[in-house]
Amino acid sequence: MTTEHPMRFGVLASPGPDALALAQAAEKLGYDLIAVPQIPIASPAPDSRSTAVPAAVGGMDGLDSWTLLTWIAGRTERIGLLAAGLALGDREPAVLARAAASLDLLSGGRLELAFSAAGGDGAEVVAGVGEFVEVVRGVLDAGEAGPLRHLGKHYRVPNAQRGPLPAHRIPIVLSGDSVRMARLAGRTADGWWELGPAGLAVAGKVVDEAAVEAGRDAAEVRRIAVVMPGSTAAELMALGADTFLVCTDDAGELRRFAEETMAGLRRDAPAPTIIRPSSVRAKRRPGIDYDNLPAALAGTAVEPGDLDYARVRSTYMRGGSPGLVLRPRDTAEVVAALAHVRAHPELPIGLRSGGHGVSGRSTNDGGLVISLAALNSIEIVDEARRLVRVGAGARWTDVADALLPYGWALSSGDYGGVGVGGLATAGGVGWLARKHGLTIDHLRAVEMVLADGSVVRASADENADLFWAVRGAGGNFGVVTSFEFEVDEVGKVGFAQLVVAADDPAELLVKWGRAIEAAPRDLSGQLIMGPPRAGQPAFAQLMGVVDAEDPETIIDQLQPIAAVAPLYQQNVTLMPYAGVMANAADGYHQGAGDPVSRSGLIAHLTPEFARAAARVLASGAVHWFQIRTVGGAVADVPAGDTAYAHRSANFSVIVMGSSKRRVDAAWDELYPHFEGLYLSFETDQSPARVEDAFPPATLARLRELKRRYDPGNLFRDNFNILPEGATR
Repeated sequence: MTTEHPMRFGVLASPGPDALALAQAAEKLGYDLIAVPQIPIASPAPDSRSTAVPAAVGGMDGLDSWTLLTWIAGRTERIGLLAAGLALGDREPAVLARAAASLDLLSGGRLELAFSAAGGDGAEVVAGVGEFVEVVRGVLDAGEAGPLRHLGKHYRVPNAQRGPLPAHRIPIVLSGDSVRMARLAGRTADGWWELGPAGLAVAGKVVDEAAVEAGRDAAEVRRIAVVMPGSTAAELMALGADTFLVCTDDAGELRRFAEETMAGLRRDAPAPTIIRPSSVRAKRRPGIDYDNLPAALAGTAVEPGDLDYARVRSTYMRGGSPGLVLRPRDTAEVVAALAHVRAHPELPIGLRSGGHGVSGRSTNDGGLVISLAALNSIEIVDEARRLVRVGAGARWTDVADALLPYGWALSSGDYGGVGVGGLATAGGVGWLARKHGLTIDHLRAVEMVLADGSVVRASADENADLFWAVRGAGGNFGVVTSFEFEVDEVGKVGFAQLVVAADDPAELLVKWGRAIEAAPRDLSGQLIMGPPRAGQPAFAQLMGVVDAEDPETIIDQLQPIAAVAPLYQQNVTLMPYAGVMANAADGYHQGAGDPVSRSGLIAHLTPEFARAAARVLASGAVHWFQIRTVGGAVADVPAGDTAYAHRSANFSVIVMGSSKRRVDAAWDELYPHFEGLYLSFETDQSPARVEDAFPPATLARLRELKRRYDPGNLFRDNFNILPEGATR
């Protein structure tokens, strides 16, 4: 994303030991940039107000600008970092690009690059600059698949690793004093830094013409001017620039310029308007009104051509190609996002909190996605009641960390990277389920945005019917923006990771199931198996959490689980619940597959079910077979109290595979043993699965509520509950 363009002010500093102090002073004074040159850059003469006489800043006697800029990045927080006058002949473009991406990530997205031609301004030299920029951009575009291949006349890069993906689209500025370089800037660059005596007024016309010829908006290209600290506001405005670099190493001069000139120009500057580069507009999907986004969302929305698209297109397991990702930062912006969704009734819509969902509902192909990741606040509402308010975009690992100092915890799945919103409206089967119930059993109130854009609070006392529906079928009724939970007092827990022999998987399942049902409620856990592997022993992973701090109690409760089969490996650790949930990977989701997952709830692991499961594993149709424990406190809640109604089950069964045909055929053998399913692990969104998830009376009530709260079925791209009376 670029803008037309906010006025910026920076300092052009000599690359010496005092540059850090100057950068820190500039940051405190509100400057936007610190530019550190690598090669001599012409600066204004004392009687000049703009560029172009041969008093040099920088040079070979100074410190290495790249090293110095890295030092400045580590000692400042906000100010932009402009690597100025980078001589192309001294650097390999692919190596420079990777270094730039790394520095941009480490500095929080503050880096800009300014390239100068080495060896004159002849046609071949300028052509080399163009290739250099192309290679740098190609490596920085880590969202593209595969390595970069560039076989040009001046640079040959047969197989360069892309990335890492920088924190933002690093602007590339070209600097020079020739028409050829100005034209190249107009065609390819994000900014032009005029070094010649003609000034920006003349060169700017060349840049504009070249940009238009290349199919770009000329406003995409910033104009940069170097000025003396004594320049007046009128003199600066006459330059035709939007970025002004004050050439001084004197902090006092910076202060006077900020007070006498910069403050007034900022106050009088018009608000910038957002302009998408031509490279971004070229990748827009049909049917989406990109140019009329709500103003509050325009600056954070992500299109397929944006650098951030790689970070938001896919989910944890599934690849996606949405046409637009809206990223609201508060409830009011969620309202605006839904208004934009309502203007596109023919397009798919995905709601995303953490992007971990197996079903794939939070991404799509060519549709709209509302990402709630920025709504990630966690606050203590009432310490005496252990009442906490959590934003829908928070991750469960962060929730666990926030509760740890109070000695509290909330049962919440088994992976810390899962987002709060999806799990807390579906159920929440977690490590503490048998003792403390589902996540939704601790929910006391929600704030949500309905299909018509109205904002409501739902609890046992307000909109009680909606509160009932949200706890198990919430994705059908609106966008929950925050949750209020009453959490539990939980000290350290015993976390067990066991590996046992599975030579007879059916026998193992029966024994493990009986051991779990006989165990105290302190113990919750799961079993994981895969298909047989030729020449290797069959094994199963048994994991469990015991909500107790006494080591002997933990071992006593785990012993019957460990005895179900010969033990290959064991690890039992006493740790806070937050430690159990500290398993989330950093970075963005890069799912690329299309997994098929099926889910079922079952009361007991009977011999008949176990034999059928063994046959499914032997078929090779599934690569993942998991059983999670439910029961205990989950069954204490009456079935009619929440939309999640199948409370009698002791186990939740999940299988995953890559072929829908094979997985469905294998699942058919297991299906008769189940009563209900858990939607979070189901990918079949057919009406039959909705009927499996909700008993008839529950589904009838949900359909009547759907008619009241979402009669137009806006929230349909999920396990869709049709409004009462509707056929589709």
